[in-house]
Amino acid sequence: MKRNIVIATVAAAALIGGGTASAVAFSGDSAGASSTPRSSVSVPHDDVHEDAREAKAATVSAPEAAAAALKATPGTVTGIDLDQDRPGLVWEVDVLGKDSKWHEVTLDAGNAKVLNQRVEHEGDDDHRVDHARAELKGATVDATEAARKAAARYGTVTSVDLDDDHRSRAVWEVETVSKDGKEHKLQVDPKSAAVTVAPRDADDDDNGGQDD
Repeated sequence: MKRNIVIATVAAAALIGGGTASAVAFSGDSAGASSTPRSSVSVPHDDVHEDAREAKAATVSAPEAAAAALKATPGTVTGIDLDQDRPGLVWEVDVLGKDSKWHEVTLDAGNAKVLNQRVEHEGDDDHRVDHARAELKGATVDATEAARKAAARYGTVTSVDLDDDHRSRAVWEVETVSKDGKEHKLQVDPKSAAVTVAPRDADDDDNGGQDD
């Protein structure tokens, strides 16, 4: 479901400068992945109600996670996802740093503490630096604002992504869970901030999607 959630808390104009991402990794513990600090929040695995359980358990919102990630790695957030795959419930945030490198920051969904961060290898992410600049050029609504717009009507945001698949222009794609547990997939225009329900696709139909 969620892959590249995107939350930008700095303007697109901040995406300037060149450079190539280098193969460097940072971790809160050099002993390896098995020693990665655990999140303070844990959610039972449940494929049917996964998003609803995660949304209810997280006490850190998507915008708060973005702000914490940017404090650790200044730049523009280009992906954020509420995820139970790592030890405990975490926000996984991708940041296009001011150094023009792609950073992945993992934060505790209960207190926004940085649990892990690394610099991605070149080619690890489809959205490279030049592509991200082009997609965000002229945008007046960053992904944090897109998340807030969606949350105002549709509940807790679990993911935001800059989606340009099969489109003449990119949109913010936002996934939310309302208080009744219903999941919504929305689109927010990067220039007008208009919020619309995303068209239902084949995967939604096959998986019993609940979007309106």
